[in-house]
Amino acid sequence: MKKTDHISKLQGPQPQSTSSLSRSPGFLVQGFSILRKKERRKEAVSKFKMVLQNDIDLLNPPAELEKRKHKLKRLVQSPNSFFMDVKCQGCFNITTVFSHSQTVVVCGNCQTVLCQPTGGRAKLTEGCSFRKKS
Repeated sequence: MKKTDHISKLQGPQPQSTSSLSRSPGFLVQGFSILRKKERRKEAVSKFKMVLQNDIDLLNPPAELEKRKHKLKRLVQSPNSFFMDVKCQGCFNITTVFSHSQTVVVCGNCQTVLCQPTGGRAKLTEGCSFRKKS
């Protein structure tokens, strides 16, 4: 008699799954959807269009390809940061905030926190709307 047989007898009968898919190791049950691992990988890969280096016009690269590059490795160097107008959710006062602010930004009128610093970009408070300054 195996050790596992002894343990299963002590625990009693285990409930049987009605679906054979849920017992398969390749499937993952999330709520009501059952997705295969390979299908999830294909979905993730399909978001990015694979382009060979030879197929790109080096003088006129696509904007989305340039945006993904490091700020110093772009065709024309440009920063990732920007200034934005943030509207307070309480008093609707507009405050100019730097996107990579390293301090907590507070509304001038009602002292509500507009954004919190993180390692990179500042995290806006929920309910605050913003627009990039041009």
